[in-house]
Amino acid sequence: MINLSTSAYFERATRQMGDLRSRANKMQEQISTGDRLTRSSDDPVAAARLRTLSRTQTLSDIDKTNSDRAAADLKLADSALSSVAEIITRAKELTIQAANGIYGETERATIGMELENLQKSLLLVMNGENSAGHALFGGQTSGDSYELQGGSYAYVGTAQTTPLDLGEGQDVIPGVTGPEVLEFEVNGSTTDLFAVLGNLAAVLQDSSQDGTSAANAALDSLDAGLQKVTTAQTVIGARMNWVDLMDTRRIEASELNADEKATVGGADIAETTARLQEMLTVLEASQASFVRLANLSLFNMI
Repeated sequence: MINLSTSAYFERATRQMGDLRSRANKMQEQISTGDRLTRSSDDPVAAARLRTLSRTQTLSDIDKTNSDRAAADLKLADSALSSVAEIITRAKELTIQAANGIYGETERATIGMELENLQKSLLLVMNGENSAGHALFGGQTSGDSYELQGGSYAYVGTAQTTPLDLGEGQDVIPGVTGPEVLEFEVNGSTTDLFAVLGNLAAVLQDSSQDGTSAANAALDSLDAGLQKVTTAQTVIGARMNWVDLMDTRRIEASELNADEKATVGGADIAETTARLQEMLTVLEASQASFVRLANLSLFNMI
């Protein structure tokens, strides 16, 4: 004869229903979060893989931050270079006028004043700031790219710009330095746009000098300067395209990462919902059975 223990029955039934409720709660959590794993012990191998995927995504987010900064700085540089090209174009128009022998001293002096103003405008552009508030064309320096020294403008930045990591072992230089934009060679001699504009402006405003000859001589320098700026624009454009390419590759990798995370640790909502409904049905039946059995006269008599 089997001896029944009321306390043992209640303990066993309570434990079984508690287990059912716990499993049902876990399924409800999976449905609400979309995650199959609530703790590493659910599936240690899958949990380890999910941690690796999370670290990969974190690194990708860092690369995205660098990429966004590089893109912003390159766009700023591209816009600034367009302004420099406009300054050179206007300077060339004025120089052609000054080279025309029909202009008198007053007209050439006026042209010289405008060239002087163009030089000041060039300084403002070249001392612009990048997205971090540092010198746009100053390399690694945080201050201005150019300063007035001894009556002429001198480059005070560094020789190189710090590259930014884009991921996959790739990087990009988010700009160009001042000399890469303004320095060029004419007839075997190195000069820069500041000197060309400043020297021509001074000659045209000095009636004792031959402004017409100086203007004719400056045209070659302005052409060389415009070519240097165009080259810098090409470099910036290529780097912008490289950033875009790396962005596309990173987005594709992130999508694959997300898909794998969903496969490894994601819950099948439809399947989990069906299992939850089944579990709730079992739990409800167990509770009803417990209530009926608990009220049997046999239990009342024991």
